[in-house]
Formats: sequence, structure tokens, C-alpha cells
Amino acid sequence: MIPELFENEKDWIKEWQDMPEFIQSKTEKEYHKVTIRFANKEDLESFAKLIDQTITNKTKAIWYPKIERGLNANKLYINES
Repeated sequence: MIPELFENEKDWIKEWQDMPEFIQSKTEKEYHKVTIRFANKEDLESFAKLIDQTITNKTKAIWYPKIERGLNANKLYINES
């Protein structure tokens, strides 16, 4: 059983007082999407090497050129109360 954070659905409003406004930054939108099929593992590895990216059996999508992930990984929230 997952405990409820707030007994009343509107209780979060009083907790949200004086919080900074959150504005979602613009996300990357792709210009074009292509599906590529490979006949064998060697062809996949050759392509991955050609574009200098790691592609595994679990890879669903990639960006080309490779985009940097984790730009906000060094950020954390501290409750000073």
C-alpha cells in the first residue's frame, strides 16, 4: 500500500506557497526520424562505429550528432527549513 502524501487533495496548495515558478525549458524536437534495419550484428556494429555511438539491443533511439545527457545531474534540492 502506498501512503497518501496529503489527506486532502488540495493540501499541496498550502505547501506550494512561496515556491519559485517552474517553466519547462524548450525540449529538442527532431527534424526527421528514420528507421534503419540491419541484417546482422556485424552491420549494426559497423554502423555504430561509423557514427561513433554505442548501440545495444536495448537502444530504441539515438540522436545524431550525439547529444550530451545529464547536464543537470549535478543539481540537487535542499530543504533548508
